[in-house]
Amino acid sequence: MHQQRPLRVLALLEASTVTGPAKNLMEFARRARRPEGALPAVEVLIATYLRGAAPEPNPLMRAAQEAGLAVEVIPERRRFDLGLLAQLRALVDRHRPDILQSHHCKSHFLVRLTGLGRTLPWVAFHHGYTAGDLKVRCYNQLDRISLPAARHIVTVCGAFAAQIQRYGIPAQRISVLHNMVHPFRPPTPESVSALRARYDLPENAAVVLAVGRLSREKGHVDLIEAAARLRRHHPDLPLRVVLVGEGPERAVIQARVAAQGLDGAVVLCGHQADVAPFYALATVVALPSHSEGSPNVLLEAMVAGIPVVATAVGGVPEIATDQVTALLVSRGNHQAMAEALARLLREPELARRLARQAQAEVLARYTPEAYRRTLTQLYERVLAGLAPSGP
Repeated sequence: MHQQRPLRVLALLEASTVTGPAKNLMEFARRARRPEGALPAVEVLIATYLRGAAPEPNPLMRAAQEAGLAVEVIPERRRFDLGLLAQLRALVDRHRPDILQSHHCKSHFLVRLTGLGRTLPWVAFHHGYTAGDLKVRCYNQLDRISLPAARHIVTVCGAFAAQIQRYGIPAQRISVLHNMVHPFRPPTPESVSALRARYDLPENAAVVLAVGRLSREKGHVDLIEAAARLRRHHPDLPLRVVLVGEGPERAVIQARVAAQGLDGAVVLCGHQADVAPFYALATVVALPSHSEGSPNVLLEAMVAGIPVVATAVGGVPEIATDQVTALLVSRGNHQAMAEALARLLREPELARRLARQAQAEVLARYTPEAYRRTLTQLYERVLAGLAPSGP
């Protein structure tokens, strides 16, 4: 019996750590390398950039190699190194992929400049934009030039799809594919107890957990304001706010904690490689973001069976339903965030019901298997010259 050869995908990824997009890409690559039913195997080659004379392997490269995934390094001599264009063309000549895939503004723009998108089916993954300085905002605008030239664009939520349609891209060339999540593996009780002792979290404390980069669009300052309001109106609640993540807003957050007199009630834990023990000790997970795509934190909290309060931004309302699988509030509304947190802390039956329904929803719709099937079928449609139907 003739066996279909694997689809070959060359994925250009601008990252040095295992970001959300990198995590999804590597998990897809790991699962897809063998055929399954009617789905062909997909061989993914990850290409990433490293700057410096003798670049050392970074955490992304090490994670990919540990997962048995092929990684190509594209060395950069400096910022805006135009030598990358020849290197990309040579990389494509060597590997002859069926699909050229790009992630983030830099890779989109490089593919556009090389003209490779005119000769290869080019699928661009749009992950949204983070808040930044003027230079970052200008950099993001390159997508207005790059994305219209791609054969197809995959983005992570309907709100982002509407945004990039304003670049002049027809809706039929855009697909929405939310992130995936694994079933939650509870950590050992010992690791949870050690974490509680390390950060001095009393056994009776109600722990409000927020996980994410400490950047402006994540809304951590709003959560601090909500926590201050919560403590004023519910002084009997032994509240602790635990922030997991690192980023440029750390000093701003610390200043706001001090101004609100929340020293000791707010714990900044920095970046953590393993977040599972934090979910295990959380009473509620808060997602106070000003913008989101398909937030991994939301999916992880839901699959872990932790009740969630989130702002109704971006792809959040596409994943969670207010009063059914989470409590959703408007962006920047400190009072609504505080009241929603108080409800879940005061009404344990409501918290359990939302968490139970959320877990069932995620396990039915956002599995790695569903992600692999949807993306592989999208590749097949792109190769056949068909407009992929939206997942």
